[in-house]
Amino acid sequence: MSAEDLEKYETEMELQLYREYRDVVGLFTYVVETERRFYLTNSVELDVRTAENGDVYFDVRMQDAWVWDMYRPARFVKTVRVVTFKDVNIEELAKPELEMPKEGFSG
Repeated sequence: MSAEDLEKYETEMELQLYREYRDVVGLFTYVVETERRFYLTNSVELDVRTAENGDVYFDVRMQDAWVWDMYRPARFVKTVRVVTFKDVNIEELAKPELEMPKEGFSG
């Protein structure tokens, strides 16, 4: 496989991953960003802990998550636990309000 073929393959995989993300993002409540991965999840717990040497680390647990990783064949994960010394970013996704018709339904 040439370098050009590999680059084309990776570009196609990234596009496929983006499309999958776009299709599933509405199913989740939180975005969790760690130093190595990006997750969508509906349940996240973050504990800030101190190691014996005094270093602070983060223990993140998620349930029913989707992982942004183009090299994983299965991106839906039942439970995830991440332990990291780097910052963790957790954001709640905005949920669009349901729009009701302004006038009565006419069919």
